[in-house]
Amino acid sequence: MAWIFLLIGGLMEVGWAIGLKYSDGFTNPVISLLTVVGIGLSFFLFGKAIKYLPIGTAYAIFTGLGAAGTAIVGMIYLNETVSLLKMFFVLLLICSIVGLKLTSSEA
Repeated sequence: MAWIFLLIGGLMEVGWAIGLKYSDGFTNPVISLLTVVGIGLSFFLFGKAIKYLPIGTAYAIFTGLGAAGTAIVGMIYLNETVSLLKMFFVLLLICSIVGLKLTSSEA
């Protein structure tokens, strides 16, 4: 169950990161509220996961999912630049996340 909490929390990080962009410096009240709620839920789930997982592994996976997911969403939906080198490093990040998962165990 800890891995599910970590996965959902990491994916929610993508949502609140995008929300930060569209909150316009927290001047858009609806988007700002959704972003803050997303941050809270994301960290709540991360907190639940680290009760059972090693903190170093869990944090690396949590932030890696957020970073990779946000980069992918940016390239696909937000017209951010796409290059072979950028895609290589996102893929490398995803491979690293999978590697950390495969070499970890729950407490």
